[in-house]
Amino acid sequence: MIIALVQIPLPGPKRAHSLVVAQSVEATKIFHNVKGLRRKYFLNSDEGGGGIYEFTTRADAEAWFNDGWADWMEGRFGVRPTLTLFDCPVVLDNEADEVRVDGRPVPPPWGLAKVE
Repeated sequence: MIIALVQIPLPGPKRAHSLVVAQSVEATKIFHNVKGLRRKYFLNSDEGGGGIYEFTTRADAEAWFNDGWADWMEGRFGVRPTLTLFDCPVVLDNEADEVRVDGRPVPPPWGLAKVE
């Protein structure tokens, strides 16, 4: 799995929650059918916005974040984003109470007892 971190430095105070929700829900139309995109988290902070993308493969991530991607984003937001791609071999999922290595569940090191 590949995690992409996109950061968009935006001037001024943190954007209003309602604005971010409205813009992000509308933007889901863009990302709904991106090949290999499993999840996208829309971010908002005092420093700007961005997203965390979970892709199945590096090839899928690189296909989305192609040579024209940063120009497209700059056209949308007026600033150039930064992009960092990370390999993500291990995932802790507390909601599912599991650990996954390379996408497959493994016995959790805490055993069968759930820690509250």
